[in-house]
Amino acid sequence: MPASGAPPTIAAIATPPGRGGVGIVRVSGTSLEALIAGVGGAVPVPRMATVTTFRDAAGAPLDQGLALYFPAPNSYTGESVLELHGHGGPAVLRLILARCIELGARIAEPGEFTKRAFLNGKLDLVEAESVADLIDASTSTAARAAARSLTGVFSQQIHAMVEALIELRMYTEATLDFPDEDIEFLRAGDVVAKLSAIRETLAQVLARAATGALLREGLTVVLVGRPNVGKSSLLNALAREEAAIVTPVAGTTRDTVERRVEIAGIPLTIVDTAGLRDTADPVEAIGIERTWAAIERADLVLLLVDARAGADALDAEDQDILARLPPGMARVVVHNKADLARIVPMSALREHGGSARRHVWISANLGDTGSAGIDLLEKEVLAVVGAQAATEDTFLARERHVHALREASGHLAAASTQLASAPPAIELFAEELRDAQRALSAITGEFTADDLLGVIFGRFCIGK
Repeated sequence: MPASGAPPTIAAIATPPGRGGVGIVRVSGTSLEALIAGVGGAVPVPRMATVTTFRDAAGAPLDQGLALYFPAPNSYTGESVLELHGHGGPAVLRLILARCIELGARIAEPGEFTKRAFLNGKLDLVEAESVADLIDASTSTAARAAARSLTGVFSQQIHAMVEALIELRMYTEATLDFPDEDIEFLRAGDVVAKLSAIRETLAQVLARAATGALLREGLTVVLVGRPNVGKSSLLNALAREEAAIVTPVAGTTRDTVERRVEIAGIPLTIVDTAGLRDTADPVEAIGIERTWAAIERADLVLLLVDARAGADALDAEDQDILARLPPGMARVVVHNKADLARIVPMSALREHGGSARRHVWISANLGDTGSAGIDLLEKEVLAVVGAQAATEDTFLARERHVHALREASGHLAAASTQLASAPPAIELFAEELRDAQRALSAITGEFTADDLLGVIFGRFCIGK
């Protein structure tokens, strides 16, 4: 039993449901000697796999496997941790877990092991979140990026900016003690240059975090347009497989067809939809309704038009589709069948009603060959949503990280404005620096509300 006031001992099956060669029951608490004695006898040598027979309350064997013991504080959670590696059958694992519960443990909540690691200073909040992100990664690029976050790449950059802000704040607070000499203090400390350097670093980290967030969340790209403009052909070209039926018959696609693809490491869900037109066919009408429903959930819409209609002009029906798209929806006009129009694949900005819109010319029927322009379209897709190609130094990020970085950027921009005023508003400048530091520190968990921790760790799997 845990000592008075100590966190309760927790236990859970740490391997996925179902049958496998090996299954693991994980236990964490401040004192596990009595539980270990009740399950397997003698306490194993720390960090050494020991063959053990797991027994019930009557001493009858439940299973035979390996016991691994990690005494506090040298463990994942910072508490003493016991791992019981048995055979991977659901029934036997439930028996071992039930025995741990009999001996005083309780069932762990989702993410509670990692939450304890965070609370005990073994991981900061970014590193803790990257544990779940590594498990949930849908692409190899996302998995590598999550691993980099887990090893502290993202956190180190946040800590470096916080340290730079602390240094700048210290100098600013000292300046406030000498109000008659504030300008000389600022000049002597080269405050303008230091603030500029922090802002530049923050902009770079924000750009990488935005790409990291897309690596984690992915994008939904919906293909829309009138019938027979080549939406299904484009889906097949992007997916590098025959994912959708392609025929010359208008209205062939009656329902949405989805495929997961990867562009420069970014996971995308491409959604092919029914052609948009007036129709009396009730089945086709349902498909069109689903097209508009898919658009509402999209991050980006690719409007396909026939390149043979003209280099720039969009007819009334295409203009109507664009007008019906949700305000602020990212969009690209894709002029398909460029080969039939004798147009070389290219991209360009075109003015429409005082605003610029991205246009790309491709030949989807040529697949992903170099002459089709699919690679050009893929680059434009990433550019329109503000993503960069994932690189070896990309780390995984979450929307809350991006939001906090943007908040900090806003405070630093305001600080720059206060500094440039005549005379400099030093008190307001100092306040903006404090707010920027607070926003950055929330990323790693230095300033984090308990309810946010509950949301974050509640989404973990049980056993982690």
